[in-house]
Amino acid sequence: MKQIGIGIIGCGFMGKTHTYGAKTIPLHYDNLPFLPRLVGVCDSNIELARAMQEQNGFEMATSNLEELLDRRDIDVVTVSTPNVFHKETILAALAAGKHVYADKPLTSSYAEAVEVSAAWRKSGRIAQVAHQFRFFPAVMRAKQLIDEGRIGNIMSFHGAYLHSGSIDKNKPIGWKQDKASGGGGVLFDLGSHILDLLRSLLGDFTEIFASTRILYPERPNAKGETVPISADDSAWILCKLADGAQGMVEASKIYTGANDDFRFEIYGDKGALRFDSNYPNRLEFFDNEIPEKALGGGRGYTRIETMSAFERPGGSFPPSKFPLGWLRSHIHCLYRFLNSVYTETPASPSFEDGAYILKLLETAYASAEERAWKTVN
Repeated sequence: MKQIGIGIIGCGFMGKTHTYGAKTIPLHYDNLPFLPRLVGVCDSNIELARAMQEQNGFEMATSNLEELLDRRDIDVVTVSTPNVFHKETILAALAAGKHVYADKPLTSSYAEAVEVSAAWRKSGRIAQVAHQFRFFPAVMRAKQLIDEGRIGNIMSFHGAYLHSGSIDKNKPIGWKQDKASGGGGVLFDLGSHILDLLRSLLGDFTEIFASTRILYPERPNAKGETVPISADDSAWILCKLADGAQGMVEASKIYTGANDDFRFEIYGDKGALRFDSNYPNRLEFFDNEIPEKALGGGRGYTRIETMSAFERPGGSFPPSKFPLGWLRSHIHCLYRFLNSVYTETPASPSFEDGAYILKLLETAYASAEERAWKTVN
């Protein structure tokens, strides 16, 4: 069986997530023609890297990126560092001949993303952005229904990704709330996910009008020092699509009562779709072509039981009827990437998709600053 050697770059939350995915893919997919192999892990904090190695069976740990990339038995790397380091890490990995699986957003700016995408195209390697929300069975079923024309012409939509972690003004900020450290505010962190999901379902955006809010102008940093805040805590974007559909996208970390709430609603002239990640096992579908009858007839939203019914070779462990978890979408996202590496076929979402999302994010910030509609060029 072909082994695909994996190097994990960054030992934080997402580094652990990608490690978990690589370790468990062989359990979730029957008769795999390839086997993920955890070869190396790299982090600027060598103690974190060594702990990851010891606890998860990596063959080597290092704080030197070049040492990791020099390993010939590493075929792919996952980039799980803060945004500000994505560009240099991805370019180095591509130059070393590695396939690359990168966390979102692809880079810290659209200009960097264009550079990275060009380098990827030139390299001939397989690359993918880890937008895992595309890979819930319910979301993949939603795309099927849209592509089949079951929703008809899209008229309007709403998407939201909501947290509550930034409400406490005394909570020390992390790097995601510090633009100087590569953070881009809630639009970069959460907005990139919901924008990518809606674009994958509905197509390109043509115009946007955005508004952002910084809840507290100052917050404490990790050292307890009071520092000015430049990263947004919430954002709202009015959107227009090429086919005339209009909608709103919301991203916030000051949404009281929210946990990790990701949801969308899509309304067409033939049907409608609703999804809420707090209830990930079902997609709600309204078929507007069912005629109205006395007492309602058969009209109304149908809850499609997607559960863990991934396409084969997935869907066997756990069985397709079992409830879905957040990590499972990450596993499938990574599986799709590794399968593309094995079959030498393009992966999606690509780095060009990631660059497009950066374009949307920067256009949204320009709109918010100028308080005007902006064309997505």
